[in-house]
Formats: sequence, structure tokens, C-alpha cells
Amino acid sequence: MRIALLPTCVVDTVAPEVGVATVRVLRRAGHEVVVPDGVTCCGQPAWNAGFHEEAAAVARTTLGALAEAEVDAVCVPAGSCTTMIRVFWRELFHLVGDVAAEARARVIADRTFEFSELLDRTGGLPDGRHDAAVARHVSCHMLRELGLRDEAGRLLDGLEGCRTVAWSGDDRCCGFGGTFALKQPETSVAMADDKIDSLLTTDATELVGCDQSCLLHLQGRLGRRGETTIRVRHLAEVLDEAWS
Repeated sequence: MRIALLPTCVVDTVAPEVGVATVRVLRRAGHEVVVPDGVTCCGQPAWNAGFHEEAAAVARTTLGALAEAEVDAVCVPAGSCTTMIRVFWRELFHLVGDVAAEARARVIADRTFEFSELLDRTGGLPDGRHDAAVARHVSCHMLRELGLRDEAGRLLDGLEGCRTVAWSGDDRCCGFGGTFALKQPETSVAMADDKIDSLLTTDATELVGCDQSCLLHLQGRLGRRGETTIRVRHLAEVLDEAWS
């Protein structure tokens, strides 16, 4: 399968190693991966802040790049950005009256998949090993907008030596929420601490998720609390290491 990768702003600017790992994993799974010229932001920050015209201006550039790429699928290593493209792009372009972009967005939506979802669907994965007790963070956009809960777990369960740890906070919001963490920092920190308190009751050695923004938030809060026993990682990094 020929796949276009949308790296996401967070991965591209803050965690490029996740983007590199994503490409390596997809290639090991037998896919051809390209990053189309012109892909930038999906427009989610402006959309969430209520700036429709500005969001459309940003998203239109990425939409054009993806629409012109000759690919079978678009892979996004983040549930939040996948949701923006698959769920909200058509609404965004409808609101700004861009009929042509709305039609193109519907086509792109049908071929856009979150990273773990795409791997789980396509199969043909290599054998791998990862010796760790892993607690999964199920992010809000993946669970509540995309209906994805078990895909990452199935991938982890396929790794020899990997034990997934059940915990009560796996699907609670981490408190990041993009601009929410900036506008409501006290509430955001309290939500992260609630999740971390639950995590620390387990014997997990790693916290693994599919949204780097959530992981950065939780990693930062763990560091502030002086907790050093739990490693925070994106699923792509774990699979890349396990399959290398």
C-alpha cells in the first residue's frame, strides 16, 4: 500500500523521533511511505478556538497536498489530527462556504486512518519483542470521536514479552485538550494528576499512547512530581524498537 504520512505539528516540531519511527514501522509492515510536499497543519488549533476562516485557510493547504498525492491511504500518528480530518474538515469547509474543498475533504476522510488503526486493519506485521509492563493511555479523540480503543492493545499484545497492565485511568482525559491546558491550567494539572495517581497504583514500567500531545502533557507532569520509574512513549517508538 502506498501511504501518505501527515506528521502533525507536534510530532514535526517537538517529537520528530516519533515521525521517523512511524515511517520505519510502516515500511517494515510492507508499505511505501511518502510525505507529500505542502502538508502543514490540519487546522485544529484555530478550529477549536472558533476561528473558522483561519482554520480553513490552514487546512486548505494540507487538503490540497493530500488530494494531489497518489496514495491509497493517509496515515496520521495522532487521534486528534485524524479526527480533524476525518470528522471535522467537511463541517469546517461547509461553514466557510467552500463547496469544492468540502467535496475533496469527504474523499480524503474516507482514506485517512490513525496509525494504530491502519496497522491493525492491514495486518502482515513482523514478529517483535518488547520486555515491559505497559499501561495504555486511550486518548479522548481516538475513543470518543473515532471509536478506537483496542487497536493499539492488539498490536502490543502481539509483541513477545510485552504485558499490558489494566488500570482504572486508561480512558480518562489527561487534561491537555490543546488550548484548554493554557486557558485552564489548574484544572488541566488536576486532571493529569488524577490519571497519574491511578497509574502509580500499578506495576507499569511504561505508559504508551498514540497522541503525542497527551504524552507530552503526562510526561511533563510526571517529571514535575519527581516520578522517574515510568517511561512515556508513543506506540510507534515501541513498535519500531520491537521490530528492529
